[in-house]
Amino acid sequence: MISTRSPFQPRKVKLILNPMADMGRGWKVANDLRPIAREFQGELTWSGTVYPTHAVELAKQAAAEGCDLVIAMGGDGTAHEVMNGLMQIPAERRPVMGVVPIGSGNDFAYSIGITKKSAHALAHMLKAEQVEAVDIGLMTDQHGNREHFDNTLGIGFDAVVTIRSHKLPIVKGFLMYLTAVIQTILLNHNPAKVKIETDSEAWEGNTLMVTLCNGPREGGGFMLSPDSKNNDGKMEYVIVNKVSRAMMFRLVPEFMKGTHMRFRQVRMGEFKKFTLTSDLPLYIHADGEIFTSFGSNLKKVSFEILPQALRVVRG
Repeated sequence: MISTRSPFQPRKVKLILNPMADMGRGWKVANDLRPIAREFQGELTWSGTVYPTHAVELAKQAAAEGCDLVIAMGGDGTAHEVMNGLMQIPAERRPVMGVVPIGSGNDFAYSIGITKKSAHALAHMLKAEQVEAVDIGLMTDQHGNREHFDNTLGIGFDAVVTIRSHKLPIVKGFLMYLTAVIQTILLNHNPAKVKIETDSEAWEGNTLMVTLCNGPREGGGFMLSPDSKNNDGKMEYVIVNKVSRAMMFRLVPEFMKGTHMRFRQVRMGEFKKFTLTSDLPLYIHADGEIFTSFGSNLKKVSFEILPQALRVVRG
């Protein structure tokens, strides 16, 4: 673990805001935080995202402008995009990343110990007293497309949950994900026959859900891999084999408590490399961002962990 307490003093900061975060309340939160931003001694500029993937471009631009700290202000999607932008910058020029969580899940912020109180989070980011390197996941699909992920990546069940949650405008936060979970169990109960190879094992089986975990939690409250740490050079997988709808309902509260590993239908393990081939098209989310949706023809994807690839301000 790399830890630097005082040497890093940010001089030039870019704050990338998703104004639509927290169901459109992002602007208001940002406005409330302006006094804290004004106290920063160095140079600080704001940029707002206007379209999906805009934060990727803004993060790359911030690095090109010489920013040494880039702060994602939004939910897991904003953090995911900012991180993907920074990962396209050579390591020696890659800015440190910060997070001010104002989204629905805020699972990456949770994994690095950032408070949900946005004013405290921003003040903490600008001090940048505890900077540590975290591991980042890299996905490569059969067509050569690449995507990084910082927290969790889901194939099958929890990807469909993510797709459905994006279509629920009334509820938010954990309740939104829970509603989508119930819908998915009822409407999309389609196990796939998969072949999986990791750096240490290989097997085949009928699975409903495959989730790769760099952090412990997803969906704002599902403790899929309670022991996962994003600075240990490895990731964990959580797989639910073919089960009935009734059993899937039975597992939901176990996933919320992080006690699902005691069920024989759930398989868990760790990896540094992971390849999955499926007989059905793969639906995939990366950190809650939809990578492939209904209509996908993707059937093979591989993953690796990039140890200590990104420096972040921890809580």
